[in-house]
Amino acid sequence: MSHQVTAIACFKESQPLTLGVELELQLVSPRDFDLTRGATDLLGSMDYDGRFGEIKLEITESMIEVATLPRASVDGIAADLDGLRKTLVSQCSQNNIVVCGGGTHPFHRWPERRICPGERFDALYSHYGYLAKQFTVFGQHIHVGCSSADEAIWLTQALGAYVPFFIALSASSPFVDGVDTLFQSARLNAVSAFPLSGQCPELPDWAGFVEHFSFLQACGIVHSIKDLYWDIRPKPEFGTVEIRVCDTPLTVERATTLAALAQCLARYLLRTRPPFNTRLHLHVARYNKFQACRYGFAALLSDPVRQQQKVLKESLRELLELLAEDAQALACSVWLERLGVVLESGNSDADWLRGRQARHMNLNDVVRDASLRLRNETVIDRGGDKR
Repeated sequence: MSHQVTAIACFKESQPLTLGVELELQLVSPRDFDLTRGATDLLGSMDYDGRFGEIKLEITESMIEVATLPRASVDGIAADLDGLRKTLVSQCSQNNIVVCGGGTHPFHRWPERRICPGERFDALYSHYGYLAKQFTVFGQHIHVGCSSADEAIWLTQALGAYVPFFIALSASSPFVDGVDTLFQSARLNAVSAFPLSGQCPELPDWAGFVEHFSFLQACGIVHSIKDLYWDIRPKPEFGTVEIRVCDTPLTVERATTLAALAQCLARYLLRTRPPFNTRLHLHVARYNKFQACRYGFAALLSDPVRQQQKVLKESLRELLELLAEDAQALACSVWLERLGVVLESGNSDADWLRGRQARHMNLNDVVRDASLRLRNETVIDRGGDKR
C-alpha cells in the first residue's frame, strides 16, 4: 500500500459537528483596485500571533488565505473570522494593499498573475499550465467534524444534494474579464476545468473510498487527496468533511452564516439519516449545479426521485424551516435567521455587485466599494449585538 493510500486509510476522528472555515481573499491595489502581487511580501512582513487561526499563501501572489481554528460553535467561527479580518486589514494597510471579498476579481487579466513560490505551487503550475493562473478565483471552504471515517463518507454523499443551496447563498462572482457573465457564480466554471472536479461517486463506506482512491492512484490519476477537486470531499487528516462550492462572500458575517448552515444541516442529516440515492442524484447534479451558478435563488432544481422541478428559493425556504430545531440545539439560530433574511430579500452578493456597477458604471469603483464593505463591517454575535 502506497504512502498516500496509507494516509487516507488513517482517518483522524474529530469531535462531531466541530467547524473550521477557510476564506481565499483578494489582494488589490489602492490605486486602481486591480489585483496586486503582494502575498509573499505581505506574509513575510506580517506581525501576527496566530490567536484566531492561520494566514497563508495561495496559488498566486494576488491571493491570501485565512483559516480559523477548529471551533465547536458558530460564535467561535465568527470571532475567529472577525479577528482574522481585522488583522489582515491592518497588515495590508501597512503594506499599501487593500483586501477584498468576492468569488472573482471583476476585471483582472489572468496572464498577469504570478505563481507563489513553493514546491506544491510550482508542481500545480507545471501540471495544469495556464489553468493555475486562471484559478485566481476565491472560495470559502467549510469543514465539519466527523466521529468516524464511515460517517464522513456517508455525510460527503448525503450533503451532495444540497450543493446548489450553498452556491446560491454565497454567489459573489458575476463579473469575469470586465464583463457581466450573467451568472450569479462564474467562479465555479474555473473550478470545473480541472479533471477531477465534480461529485463524489457512489461509495458504500470508507473502505470503498480507499479502494476508489487506490484505483485512481494505480491509474496514475491522483497522488494525494488534494487532487480531488470534488464539490464536497472528506479530509482524513483533519477528520472532517469539506464543503468546497462556496464563493468567498463579501463579508465575514455572510461566511459565518454559511458555516451555520453547514453545521445545522450536518446535524440534521446525521440525526435523521434520511434515505438518499447517490446514483440517481449524480444524474442531475451537474445540471442543478449549473442552475444555481447561473440563476441563484431563481434556479430550477431537478428532483431525480420525484422526477420534477422546483424553484431553489422555495426548497431553500423549506430547508431553513426544517433546520430550526437543529439551529436551536446548536445555539446558532440567529445566524441561520440571517440567511432567511437574505433569502427573502432575494439579494445575493452578486446582485449587490451588479447594483454598484449600475451606480458607478465602472468596475474599479465596484471593487473599491466591496473592499470598504469588508474593511468597515461589524459582525453580529449570537445575541444579535455588533462586535
